[in-house]
Amino acid sequence: MTMQTQAEARIWEALREVPDPEIPVLSVVDLGIVRHASMDGDGAVRIGVSPTYSGCPATEVIRASVGQALREAGFERVEVSDVLSPPWTSDWITEEGRRKLREYGIAPPAQSVSSPKRLLRSELSIACPRCGSRETTRVSEFGSTPCKALYRCTSCLEPFDHFKCH
Repeated sequence: MTMQTQAEARIWEALREVPDPEIPVLSVVDLGIVRHASMDGDGAVRIGVSPTYSGCPATEVIRASVGQALREAGFERVEVSDVLSPPWTSDWITEEGRRKLREYGIAPPAQSVSSPKRLLRSELSIACPRCGSRETTRVSEFGSTPCKALYRCTSCLEPFDHFKCH
């Protein structure tokens, strides 16, 4: 493994430890918002991060947390920039991230945003992350944060957030 490859492995290791400020069980890598991570020949680390949606209040905190984690991992020069195109999509949440969301009590995005089935269905069938029932109803388009909707399971009667498809 070359020195550059070892450094990039350390970069990704550090990034996997940076929690999303709104859903701390997810790392920024789990969430799929890290678009690129590299180190140039001068030792500067360049990270590209996509916000989950325009105006997301966590974006600045994420940028600062990424920079701090990399400096704590021994990288002195870190540049974190926004990557807006193409825009982030919930399709980029990793399988590990989806599992973590369910275990945390948040239903992960139900289907790919690129799925043509979305065009044919007005209401999604969202599985309850607690009991697995699809007998659920949307209570509010907005949950604990604007990127989530509030649902209620009619089987176990528990409320839960659903991470919206973007």
